[in-house]
Amino acid sequence: MARLARVAPVGVPVHVYQRGNNHQVVFADEADFVAYLGWLIEYSQRYGVDIHAWCLMTNHIHLLCTPSKQGAISQMMQAVGRHYVRYFNFTYKRSGTLWEGRYKSCLVQEDSYLLDLHRYIEMNPVTADMVQEPSEYAWSSYQMNALGKQSKLGTPHLLYLALGEDEKRRQSAYRDLFTGHVLGVKLIEEIEQATLKGMALGNDQFKAQIELLTGRRVTSKKPGRPTGWRKAK
Repeated sequence: MARLARVAPVGVPVHVYQRGNNHQVVFADEADFVAYLGWLIEYSQRYGVDIHAWCLMTNHIHLLCTPSKQGAISQMMQAVGRHYVRYFNFTYKRSGTLWEGRYKSCLVQEDSYLLDLHRYIEMNPVTADMVQEPSEYAWSSYQMNALGKQSKLGTPHLLYLALGEDEKRRQSAYRDLFTGHVLGVKLIEEIEQATLKGMALGNDQFKAQIELLTGRRVTSKKPGRPTGWRKAK
């Protein structure tokens, strides 16, 4: 079955997910994280991609970003991937595939889901029992968004900026989002299914607007045969 072409309209946030082939480790040492982030900074700036949240896990990555140019995210991911695979294979004396095919992604409705995606991404190390608090993990955007750590990579989204009148208020409000507010199982499933299938994460109106804008389907087909198939035979 032919896979759907990617859609990434300018100005619409996108959740990007990519994992190692057969779930293999893609970051084995601190230097690996540093190398990947270095190329991510370079090529996000070169191609015009604002990155709002990220998390590099040992065998996969998450990004929440907004393209300012057509095709910018694909160009960024291809460039970063090309450099990083070459680096990783040279460093660990290996060859062949590192990533499991092309990256997965979904469009994100800002008002309804963007801050939920922030939490979903930055809570990954906690969910995986690697740390007890997201602030303890060095390779995500939580320390930037919640604690004010300086980063050349991060660009705050307007919804993040609206959390408070100044940095301290924004950071405090952001930390509150992670206190006693567990993402529901249904929401997590919705995020993961939309990402893996390359669909849109939002309400029906948002999905309809995206399909009208791009001319491409961003919703899953209903299982089973289409209505009226018997009559059409």
